[in-house]
Amino acid sequence: MPVSFDGKLVIAISSRALFNLHDSHLIYERDGLDAYQAYQVDHEDEPLTPGDAFPLVKKLLALNSQLPGEPRVEVILLSRNSSDTGLRVFNSIQHYGLPITRAAFAGGTSPHRYVSAFGAHLFLSTDQADVRGVLEAGYAAATILPGAKASENEELRIAFDGDAVLFSDDSERIFQEQGLAAFTENEQRSAREPLPGGPFMGFLAALHKLQSEFSREQCPIRTALVTARAAPAHERVVRTLRAWDIRIDESLFLGGLEKGVFLEAFGADMFFDDQPGHCESAMKHVAAGHVPHGIANKPKS
Repeated sequence: MPVSFDGKLVIAISSRALFNLHDSHLIYERDGLDAYQAYQVDHEDEPLTPGDAFPLVKKLLALNSQLPGEPRVEVILLSRNSSDTGLRVFNSIQHYGLPITRAAFAGGTSPHRYVSAFGAHLFLSTDQADVRGVLEAGYAAATILPGAKASENEELRIAFDGDAVLFSDDSERIFQEQGLAAFTENEQRSAREPLPGGPFMGFLAALHKLQSEFSREQCPIRTALVTARAAPAHERVVRTLRAWDIRIDESLFLGGLEKGVFLEAFGADMFFDDQPGHCESAMKHVAAGHVPHGIANKPKS
């Protein structure tokens, strides 16, 4: 009988996001593919050190031990390695006791085309070109930024920006092209009209479904919306989430304040934002993923 991922939260991750492959990647860039392959084979019994997304993946997989029956979270490795050079990655997965059993080794090509085949709700990578390819295909994806700081919370805590991440960038376009006054007027006029979904709507819905399997008092997952919006532009956001029937545990309407210190106070294990400036603020305090989507990421003319 075919295996089904129905009802599961499925996360796809690149090997360079999961593990620190900095040294071996330098060998590839300096000496070429043959030298890289020889290095990985020679060191395949040496476990790789954890990468920037490792703490998040570990917390996600730990959720499976807190619910009875079949695992609810599946993590799949997508890698540009061949299966031969990827043996070191799988050996490292076994070394850390991570229950990751499925992988796609693309042999030097981009593995992002397998995100849709696996039905993944989210793709995490250090390669922005791969991330853009997944976003263009209609799936949530983010470029993991270096220097991530692991949260000390026992709960899994994930924070999201709003426009161009959870929601479409329709309103953000008005702000970028016409200014704050036009944006505010549009949001007040459209307050009872739900915002269209953005690239992370499906991931948030899957996360919310997983939350619903726990009681509110014992749920090990906590979410937050951390947005530059402020009143009166907040109402449309509240009504949109209500229309989607999706729970966000905490909502921060910051009115343009820097997000980093608030994300640290929330204790985010990961924060997703489309704007590089917000990501730079965040990564000083928490792990951050840049979502290269929407008008803020269009080349300037």
